[in-house]
Amino acid sequence: MAVKTTKSSGSRKVKRTVSIGKVYVTASYNNTIMTLTDEDGNVLVQSSAGANGFKGSRKSTPYAATMTAEKLMEKASPYGLEKVSVYIKGVGTGREQSVRGLQAAGLELIAIYDTTPEPHNGCRKKKARRT
Repeated sequence: MAVKTTKSSGSRKVKRTVSIGKVYVTASYNNTIMTLTDEDGNVLVQSSAGANGFKGSRKSTPYAATMTAEKLMEKASPYGLEKVSVYIKGVGTGREQSVRGLQAAGLELIAIYDTTPEPHNGCRKKKARRT
């Protein structure tokens, strides 16, 4: 008695519609990384300046941050996103331009939060130089 088995191609993940999301922007001195999540924090898409073809010192430019935001929204178009809250972290040059890129993509910004970590007194200072 032979049993015939058929190989299934696997279940494809169905893209769901998300009307409100969160965009996390990490703007370092070397790169700009953007992550789009739903309201629960589940990652939908991500993009970075390095992943968009910028290499070396060009990754840290404001233009690269704008292109990263546009590419992120291009990837997120199947989700039907309309409104986002933006969480910006870091001190890089792509901070403002990434937000402008999101606005240029046609998103309505609910709020912009700055989550850059600040030291609560920081490291101990170097001792004073003797003269």
